[in-house]
Amino acid sequence: MATPIKLAVVYYSSTGTITEIAKELHDAGVKAGAEVRLLKVAELAPREAIESNPAWAANHAATAHIAEATPADIDWADAVIFGTPTRFGNVSAQLKQFIDTLGGLWAEGKLADKVYSGFVSSATAHAGQEGTLLALYNSVHHFGGLTVTPGFTQPHKFVDGNPYGTSHVDGQGSKPVDDVTRTAAQIQAERVIRIAAAIQAAA
Repeated sequence: MATPIKLAVVYYSSTGTITEIAKELHDAGVKAGAEVRLLKVAELAPREAIESNPAWAANHAATAHIAEATPADIDWADAVIFGTPTRFGNVSAQLKQFIDTLGGLWAEGKLADKVYSGFVSSATAHAGQEGTLLALYNSVHHFGGLTVTPGFTQPHKFVDGNPYGTSHVDGQGSKPVDDVTRTAAQIQAERVIRIAAAIQAAA
């Protein structure tokens, strides 16, 4: 592409599943020719809660070097892929808190006409994955953004079975991110970049 698409992968992860998917999206985006920022949102949980769960503490330490997202990153981006674990069938508080800081950009019309997509994880099958993505996309509608989902656009999507976005069941940490989920992430990143590039070319 003549002018690389600027993609922000913005996520919250407690025990690391969403981190792994975010990295896959980042790498797929780079491979597709985009300029990609991998960004986490700020942790809101107290240190005692983090340290009470070894997987949570390990992911917190392992991702200390990843920059925290700011509204300026969303302003910079042509496309944004948000990631969150399910929380009672909804978006995590950490990601929602970050989205709520975007009001200034929204008021200036700077969130509109960008491409947005989402990815999710849950401990058990179903467990609100689709509901969480649909809840996330409610914010995109208010932005005036363009929701780009993977849909059932490739045969591989019938394997993972989620047209709303990449999703993974981690079985409380017993099921690491696998090739099915990685392939879904690659398809999603490529589609987001392709649609964003088409919009850019038509502008």
